[in-house]
Amino acid sequence: MINLRSDTVSTPTLAMRQAMAAAEVGDDYYRADPTVLALEEKAAELFGKEAAMLTFSATMANAVAVLSHTRRGESIVLEASSHIYNNEGGFLSALGGLTPRLVEGVRGRMTPEQVAGAVVPEAVLHPQTTLLCLENTHNAAGGYCLSLEQTTALTEQARVLGLKVHLDGARIFNASVALGVPVHKLTESVDSVTVCLTKGLGCPVGALSLGSEEFVGQARRWRQVVGGGMRQAGIFAAAGILALDTMVDRLAEDHANARRLGVLLDEVGLVMDPPADEVETNILFAEVPESLMDAGAFVTALEAEGVLVNPPKGRRIRLITHHDVSAEDIELAGEAVRRVLSGR
Repeated sequence: MINLRSDTVSTPTLAMRQAMAAAEVGDDYYRADPTVLALEEKAAELFGKEAAMLTFSATMANAVAVLSHTRRGESIVLEASSHIYNNEGGFLSALGGLTPRLVEGVRGRMTPEQVAGAVVPEAVLHPQTTLLCLENTHNAAGGYCLSLEQTTALTEQARVLGLKVHLDGARIFNASVALGVPVHKLTESVDSVTVCLTKGLGCPVGALSLGSEEFVGQARRWRQVVGGGMRQAGIFAAAGILALDTMVDRLAEDHANARRLGVLLDEVGLVMDPPADEVETNILFAEVPESLMDAGAFVTALEAEGVLVNPPKGRRIRLITHHDVSAEDIELAGEAVRRVLSGR
């Protein structure tokens, strides 16, 4: 099967599996797992942050970051289609007691003026706004990147408003490769950043939360609160080290494959969003026009042809490339789509 459901379906490389089997481990609760410590130190240096902490998932990393920056009853500013707001189990209210202040961005991108407009005046009537959350790349917007200039402008506005800034950088390496900007530059102005190891980087589990020593100390406490304390986590931290060393630069292949897939889908009449010539990273969305085929039937027929995608939302489907999908697979997927739409 050609699995385009998500880059989370990517599998560990043979080298990762071997490193995991041979990993030197200890008890992370006691800060005694040497492989976890090595991963955290490596990541902190790579991102130019004082410290890093390994978590089980990017959702957990985002949750402990937000909880570390805020107190119950406060409000935070987020883009309306952001992953934190829509796809992370409602931790903002369930765990944080926080009020979202939503901004309708364009392609997932907010402007400094929109952020300023979302912050409520200081008064006993309002939940005071204390945090701005950004997302790079932006999942629901189709993998669009926040440029260094856009990130800097937003964080500068946040400082004027007295806000901390957290970056959901689950796919920040995709943004770095696409923009040609090192990750430490893309994240230097934010207070904290989440990085996922299980998406385009191919690890079986794991994410990182990075920031100042003080922030990571607080985040470590919240990680324990949500059940994220670990023991011999070096077994999967070993894969993370290899991912940072060997899996980042090759993300350019995923981006090229996504652009090619966008062209193939556009040629057979699917409505691309982003447009085929604007695909920036490894995510694209396609709408199946009613005149062509029922979207649900399209997904079912595509699976019968050996191509997996998630069920549609309305008439819209998402496709994501990753290291287990080759350039040849993309051509085969395009042929499968053509067969399905032609009824053959």
